[in-house]
This record gives sequence, C-alpha cells and structure tokens, in this order.
Amino acid sequence: MSSVFYMFGAGISTIILVVLTFISQILKTKKKLPNAPGTTGWPVIGETLGFISNPKKFVLDKMAKHSSEVFITSLAGEKMAVFCGPMANKRVFSNEGKVFNLWAPASTAAVINQPSLNSETHPQKPSNEVYIKFLRAGSIQRYVPVVDEIVQQHLNTHWDSRDEVKVHELAKEYMITTCLRVLINYSYNSSLDEARKLGDPLMLALEGLFSVPVNLPGTAYNKAIRGSKLFLERIVDIIKQRKITLSNQNHQDNENDDCKDLMSKLIVYSAQNNQVLSDLDIAMNISGLTFAGFYPTSTTITFAIAYLAEHPQVYEMVLKEQEEIANSKKSGEPLSWVDIQKMQYSWNVICETMRLKPPIPGTFRTVITDFTYGGFKFLKGCKIFWTPYSTNTDPKYFDDPEKFDPSRFEKSVPAPYSYVPFGAGSHMCVGKDFVRIVTLVFLHHAVIRFKFKKVNPYEKIVFNPDPIPTQGLPVYLQARTK
Repeated sequence: MSSVFYMFGAGISTIILVVLTFISQILKTKKKLPNAPGTTGWPVIGETLGFISNPKKFVLDKMAKHSSEVFITSLAGEKMAVFCGPMANKRVFSNEGKVFNLWAPASTAAVINQPSLNSETHPQKPSNEVYIKFLRAGSIQRYVPVVDEIVQQHLNTHWDSRDEVKVHELAKEYMITTCLRVLINYSYNSSLDEARKLGDPLMLALEGLFSVPVNLPGTAYNKAIRGSKLFLERIVDIIKQRKITLSNQNHQDNENDDCKDLMSKLIVYSAQNNQVLSDLDIAMNISGLTFAGFYPTSTTITFAIAYLAEHPQVYEMVLKEQEEIANSKKSGEPLSWVDIQKMQYSWNVICETMRLKPPIPGTFRTVITDFTYGGFKFLKGCKIFWTPYSTNTDPKYFDDPEKFDPSRFEKSVPAPYSYVPFGAGSHMCVGKDFVRIVTLVFLHHAVIRFKFKKVNPYEKIVFNPDPIPTQGLPVYLQARTK
C-alpha cells in the first residue's frame, strides 16, 4: 500500500512541477511584453490548442479582431507577440542576430535535440560554417544523382505494381531515407534495417513534437522524448564507428570528394581543429538538420501530389516539362543540377503548394535588444512568433488567393516579403537548394511513371499544427512508363 501512495505522490508532484514551471515562464514573460492588443487564453495552456488545431484560422481571426501588424497570445507556455504582414517579415528576417535570435520552447527544443534554442543567447557554433558550406548550392548540387537513385529505388519498391498508395506515409519514408543518406551516408551500413533503426525512433519523436509537454509515462510527449534520445544515441554510435573507418583510411578533407556526407565532414573538421566538436555535438547537428529537412519537405511533397491529382491541366504542364528533360538524357543517365534548373514550372508548383499549405506554421524568436515596432516597445527577453499565414493568402498580395495557380509566379513576382517560405535577406534558409533538389527529382520520376487520382476527393485536412490529410492521401495510380 505504501508503494501505491508513493507512486501517487510522485505523480502529483511531477504534475505540480510541470504546472509551476509553465506558470513561472508565463509570469517571467508577462513583465517584458508591451500592452499590445490580443488575448492569452487559459492559464498555463494559453491558446496553444486553438493554434494547433488550425493555425491559419487562428492567425487570420486574430488579425481581424486585434491588429494586422502585431497581437499578443500565449503558445507553448509562453506569452508572446505574433508579428504579421510583409513589414513584420522584413523586420524579423533583416535583423537576425542583431535584434532577434532563433528560439524554441523548452519542450520543442528537447524533442529535436537542440537545447541551445531555448537559451536567451544563441552563441555561434563552430560547426555552423561546415554545414552552411555543405548545404550551399555549389556543394549540395553534387547530390542530385544520389537523390535521383534514391527516388527511383523508392518508386520501384513502394509504388510500382500497385494500384493505390498512401502518399503521406511514403513521402515520409522517402525523406527519411534521403536525409539519412545525405547527412550520414547510411550506405556505410549496407542493410536497410540499419536505416530503420534510425527512422523508427525519429518517427516516434515527430509524432509527439507538438503534443502537450507533460513528460509522464504513456504520454505522446514522453514517447517523443524517448524516441529523440534513442535517435541521438544511435547517431553517436555511428559517429564512433565512422571515426574508426576514417582513421583507417587516413581520410583527409577533400573538396573534390563529391559525395562525402555531412557527418564525415564534421568529424574531419573537428579532428583538424583540436577536437572542437564532441561526438554529442556532431550528433546534435545531424539531429537538428534531420528534423528540419525531413518533416516539412515530406508535407510539401504530399500536397504537391494532391494538387496534381486535383488539377489535370497542371499535371500535364509538369509532365510536358519533365518529359522534355527526360528525352534529353541518355539511357540510364541520372538527373543533374542543370536539369533541376530547367524545371521552372515544376518549381512553381512546389512554391504554390507551400503558399497554400505552408509545411511549418511559423518560427519563434527571442528579442536580444530592445526595439520598437507598431508603436509598441519590445524589451530584451520578449518572445515573438513569425508566421506565413499572415500574408500567404492575403488578396492584397495574391489575386484569387485561395486558388491553386502555379502560373502566378510567372506572371509577377510576389511583393517584397509577402512570400518568404525560406526566409529572406542574408538569413535565407541554407537548406533551400536541398528542398529544391529532393522535391523536383521526386516530381520528375513520379509524374513520368504515374497519373494520380484521389481515392477520396473530400478527404479532410487536419493540423498538428502542420497540415495532415486524415487518411494519408490515398491515390489511385495509373502507370505510364518507367
């Protein structure tokens, strides 16, 4: 009986600790926020549930009710200001590292293995220069043939000889495989089972990424933390083995080594700089980039296929562009960066997909120096939130904004800072070209092989807070040619 009371008391103590932590964070933030219009909802949970359930409706309703420039809310246990409109986008992206730093709630930072994101300061990591150099166009473009091979293997395994597939699950499968290949070169471990050992805990972490942050056994958040920890541990194990392999090869960094993965580059960099990075540091870099590259991109691929199924005329235009590229290649010749640059209309399809179905609802920032915006003074330590929903379907910037029309990007360039899926200015997302490669190579082979028809044209979309088709987007496949 005493053990039962002990367990009950421990559980109550844990809940109280979680609640007190949330309350302390809220009270701390309250002192720093200006008296801007808005509401903060319920104690502790704030307006998080309303935001997660439909971030687009949440943002647009708040803008209509309170302000089209800035409003106050409470998300993920923090009171914060939501910045809206092109001028706000410009303010945020033009002042990265000067007025704002990237930030994340403690619960989110823990799941993605990036604890520094929950810090008031965001020190420059010695590894930054390595992965920025790795992801820039001149380097990442070397991976086009590799991604080409991955896509074809994926379609051979999961799509060919099938009449129906669920696109969302397969898009995630494809992106896990691609991220692991590019970032850690899982072909070092020849078995696909080795990739699964990484993919399974990663999926577990992602499923609870936006859950209620109560770390008790059985909760989605607890499962996410365990999955994230297991993913990190397995990455560290691979790093230890990779160090042995590289040491045996007396491997030196070589700019002509076209397909050296990021993990190997980080290991070599650390060795050449007095072991400036620990195994855990390298693993956390890999973990953060895997989360950033996998989840949003699989969402974009899913809805791109959905729109192609809904709009046959758009599908035919993509097919025509891709067949011209395919016909210019020799038999068995993989796609190249030059081919990617020719896929202009297909890229417009991807851009229009991200405009209507943003793969992320926004990003958090912390204020690192006092500033004034919209007539309100924001003090150091304030939290703000940037969201694409404030501009992406605004009729002031996009004609017939709810219509799927990739040609709009041919007719005119969006107004400055009205469409910023990859950020803007000097802090443009370094992964833009990676996204461009993995989405366009996938579209190339998918449309050449198949036509798509939705199984359920009325399938509902829910949010978590990214858009998710409730049935996984099942589509009928009509085979064309290989």
